[in-house]
Amino acid sequence: MDGIDVALIETDGIAPPLRGAARVYPYEAAFRRRLEAALETAKAIRKRDERPGDLAALEAEITDRHADVVRRFCADCGIDPVAVDVIGFHGQTVLHRPKEALTVQLGDGARLSKALGLPVVHDMRAADMAAGGQGAPLVPAYHAALARALPQSLASLPVVFVNIGGISNITFIDGEGDPVAFDSGPGNALLDQWVAREAGIPFDQNGAIASEGGIIDALAERYLQSDFFARPAPKSLDRFDFPVPDGRAGSLEDVARTLCLVAAEAILMAADHLPAPPKLWIVCGGGRRHPAIMSDLRDGARRRGAAVVSAEEAGFDGDAMEAEAWAFLAVRALKGLPLTFPSTTGCRVPVTGGVVALA
Repeated sequence: MDGIDVALIETDGIAPPLRGAARVYPYEAAFRRRLEAALETAKAIRKRDERPGDLAALEAEITDRHADVVRRFCADCGIDPVAVDVIGFHGQTVLHRPKEALTVQLGDGARLSKALGLPVVHDMRAADMAAGGQGAPLVPAYHAALARALPQSLASLPVVFVNIGGISNITFIDGEGDPVAFDSGPGNALLDQWVAREAGIPFDQNGAIASEGGIIDALAERYLQSDFFARPAPKSLDRFDFPVPDGRAGSLEDVARTLCLVAAEAILMAADHLPAPPKLWIVCGGGRRHPAIMSDLRDGARRRGAAVVSAEEAGFDGDAMEAEAWAFLAVRALKGLPLTFPSTTGCRVPVTGGVVALA
């Protein structure tokens, strides 16, 4: 909910792509608060097309903001919009209930296509859910393509791509079968919600708060003993599945530091559900910038005989990866190629998806 990520790639939807420009366009604080309020409003949704309260108006504004950002991106990066073949549009997730086969992203693909005069592929999760899948994660097909482009110095399989967003998810690639992927546990969401509620700031910038704290073992254990971690994959989470600590759990700093450990251990514990122990973890998403999370990840992986590197250390752009993935998936959707697999979402068979809106 921090902004809109945009990236340009050239791809056939199969081979490692030619990666181009990428930008992040942040939301202002007031709009972020509207998105946070939308998460509460969306809890009333029972069918995907329902838009209670102000969600219909917010959906239109989100879409228009995406159109504006695409125009800005092309101007900022010297890109001729006529040269763009297709846009992959994710929208803003406000509800994800895989047990109910219900996922809701605010974003009007037809409106975006009309505004930009370009084809738009959107709504890429629904077909997977209709085929019995969790609707998430969807990035593994892109991770598998990137794994084929790893520098020789890091080309040691099996490799796991880790995305630490509000929720963390992983993709396991061994170069043989389909990727294996699932949500591994809370990422930044608990930490962000804790510091927002207790300190009135949106996130722990540069790990400043957690750096002053110590680990509360009992609190960490309470999270890490959740039944979720023992559940076999595939599995996915909503950002509200793990509650924010009670205000009496500890000091601002100690709880923040503890939630960093929880985020890291949740990722490492995911190895228990993988076909083989990973040799390399490649970390993407905003969580890679948090020193405590990365330190805990590196320490834990080292004890397990593996290495941890950031996306940049592997030659990628950790800020652009999800936007690049959505462009990659849009091309796969146009070609009818699978976006998800039984080993990534639990769908019954490999599934393509997406709805194509033509200007």
